[in-house]
Amino acid sequence: MFEISSAKMPFFHLAISLLSVIGSVTGAKVSISQVSSVVSLATSSFAPAVTYAGPTGSASSVSAKSSTTKVSPQVVAATAAAAPYWLESITHQGISAFNSNPASYQVFRNVKSFGAKGDGVTDDTAAIQSAMSAGGRCAPGSCSSTTTTPAIVYFPAGTYIVSSSIIDYYYTQIIGNPNSMPVLKATPNFSGFGIIDGDRYGANGLQFGATNLFYRQIRNLIFDLTAIPASSSATGVHWPTAQATSLQNCVFKMSDAPGTQHQGLFIENGSGGFMNDLVFYGGLNGAVFGNQQFTVRNLTFYNAVTAIDQIWDWGWTYMGISINNCTTGLNMAGGGTTGQSVGSVTFLDSTFTNTKVAIVTAHNATSFPATAGSLILDNIVLSNTPVAVQGPQGTVLKGGSLTISGWGEGHEYTTNYQDKNFEGSITRFSRPSSLTNNGLYYARSKPQYQASPLSQFVSIRTAGAKGDGVTDDTAAINNALKSASSAGKIVFFDAGTYKITSTITIPPGSKVVGESYSVIMGAGSFFSSITSPQPIVAVGAAGQKGIVEWSDMIVSTQGATAGAILIQWNLASTSSSPSGMWDVHTRIGGFAGSNLQVAQCPTTPGSTAVNKNCIAAFASMYIAPSATCLYMENTWFWTADHDIEDPNETQITVYTGRGLYSASTSGTIWMVGTAVEHHALYQYQFVGTKNVFAGQIQTETAYWQPNPNASAVFPVVSSWNDPNFATSCVGVSGQCNMGWGLRVVNSNSILVYGAGLYSFFNNYSTTCSNSVVAPGNGGSCQTRIFSIEGTASNVDVYNLNTVGSTQMVTRDGKQVALYSDNVNVYPDTIAYYKSS
Repeated sequence: MFEISSAKMPFFHLAISLLSVIGSVTGAKVSISQVSSVVSLATSSFAPAVTYAGPTGSASSVSAKSSTTKVSPQVVAATAAAAPYWLESITHQGISAFNSNPASYQVFRNVKSFGAKGDGVTDDTAAIQSAMSAGGRCAPGSCSSTTTTPAIVYFPAGTYIVSSSIIDYYYTQIIGNPNSMPVLKATPNFSGFGIIDGDRYGANGLQFGATNLFYRQIRNLIFDLTAIPASSSATGVHWPTAQATSLQNCVFKMSDAPGTQHQGLFIENGSGGFMNDLVFYGGLNGAVFGNQQFTVRNLTFYNAVTAIDQIWDWGWTYMGISINNCTTGLNMAGGGTTGQSVGSVTFLDSTFTNTKVAIVTAHNATSFPATAGSLILDNIVLSNTPVAVQGPQGTVLKGGSLTISGWGEGHEYTTNYQDKNFEGSITRFSRPSSLTNNGLYYARSKPQYQASPLSQFVSIRTAGAKGDGVTDDTAAINNALKSASSAGKIVFFDAGTYKITSTITIPPGSKVVGESYSVIMGAGSFFSSITSPQPIVAVGAAGQKGIVEWSDMIVSTQGATAGAILIQWNLASTSSSPSGMWDVHTRIGGFAGSNLQVAQCPTTPGSTAVNKNCIAAFASMYIAPSATCLYMENTWFWTADHDIEDPNETQITVYTGRGLYSASTSGTIWMVGTAVEHHALYQYQFVGTKNVFAGQIQTETAYWQPNPNASAVFPVVSSWNDPNFATSCVGVSGQCNMGWGLRVVNSNSILVYGAGLYSFFNNYSTTCSNSVVAPGNGGSCQTRIFSIEGTASNVDVYNLNTVGSTQMVTRDGKQVALYSDNVNVYPDTIAYYKSS
């Protein structure tokens, strides 16, 4: 995703003037306390302390059939005698295939190898930063982005004293030992914006473009701010970020003294994203959230003044949140009734306990923008929480000790698709039993295999694959996967780019984990036929049953591979033991080694000619009819709109036919924090399937459309149920022949808990999505973006947010909702949509 400021920078005039605060306009230096004072809107007195037993159990030690019932990170004393963790002990052979010096470049960095002590006494700041920066890596302020300097910065068990911010670099995974989570403890005189600063400020604002800050993680760490005086502003992690990023299994420890100014997590910009399994103790704000869209799951808050301060968004989905003994649970009232800054929030399967006010909102019948502050509550349990929802004139929904089945505010389209502003109870979506456990939606955290001994792991390089981006690794990988599956071993893909020239098959029973986003790259004539597509990675074969776990990898293409299906999922699992993909992404073009960069695939706004050398894939992911019971968490399927290696992040034109297509006849699929962008015909398509949970899906229409249009590059294949724009666009005005954001055909129980369907460009120009009167609500980039067709039923959406589309929803080709009736802060929003 590459969003120029006019396309995606959010309406800070409707929220808070952060640009002036950080000095990005004038270059003036502003203290962190000044920044915090602007975004910390909660001023109520701190609630009396209540003693809680800390959560126990590992975030990853989840049974195969689990739910959003709390499974929190363990808060344990880190010791030198901690249980060994395989990632620390395994021989690290990973390489960066397209680095200028791959033979000497170091991917895995143990901070103790760089001089950090972790003894709770020594100041380890310089040593940790050295581990981060060694090897000429991509630093904020001197590099915009690159894939050629990846790194894992690893923390063994211990307490690491830090006196100033650890500055995060591009393409970094920061990982601690999950068996004894290391502590990063700030000194009393700590300086900087966050113990880890994920995007440092400079004279002109954030030094990485937050909406293009991809491919990074933090997991298994404790951030301890308690040595900093409560009256001083302090932040655990500063995390403006975009897609393919995650925070997992972390604890934030802050002061809960009266007047505390601490905050655990601060996000003020970006286009995310996903986070899960986080615990916050104390603070003025447990978390401050400002980002276009996010899915967050399994967050627990204790003893904060405000647990979550939502300063702005377009759409956020909260799953399995537990808020305990806080004055305010969620404050989404930024900007007040005359200039709301929060677009929409979807809250489900969550609890508020001993909290004065669960949610504060600024939305009412006359607030502006009309659909801002759209809020959906679905299965919310209150215990000793007097006010469920507080509006600008006082209590809107009383609390107590009760369960809120369904409630919302915003615009709704239900019977006869009539637009109506509402504030009150709703009939929540019917949940298929196969998607739930004890009434809650199934969820499972990414496995880290912390209980597995080193002997259980097989290195793919030791097994004979090279990962150098040149050698054909097909046979070596297939042999290793087959052997490991038979032996019950876990396959470790050492960092590298593994070129393959025919299909890689992951057998049933496999567990596959990458290192710093290991890449499988399909290349050659086997993947070249646009009429005879072939998978790069096939998970199982039709008729096979079993379980596969796959995490932390990328599937890509090289050159003209018009027939490549990057991921084809054939495997049938069961609802009691689903298969899973975590942090597995597709990336098509725009990176070193792809042969699909600025030099090969420049933009051509003045021509309708198609460069066939840049037709790079048939589809990103195909869930075949035989597949069932698949859990997907934090997956991003991206056809590159710009060259990540280019210092100016220059736009490119790369063609991919289809995004994510599910044809599973049995369905039962969970999509938690998924995104699909820049495919020609559609981003998400569901045909003849059922029982799908989708939490905050996000799409973008290809920037080059409608020049050429969606049909020009990829011929319609009826067996793939492709949309036929030549027939469906007859009589439709405007830009009709453009890729769908979401298309549902003859499918049942497709349940979308938050969606952002965006169309920013026409022929690389954002004029269509940025009207002078109402930025973001131009509505003329394309005519239609979300289609329901055929015998589809129970295709229901909470908080549908669209940008640049005249029609927000169509049913069998007929307009259901018009953008101009549903104007929000930047997108247009329908809070509650039921198809039948």
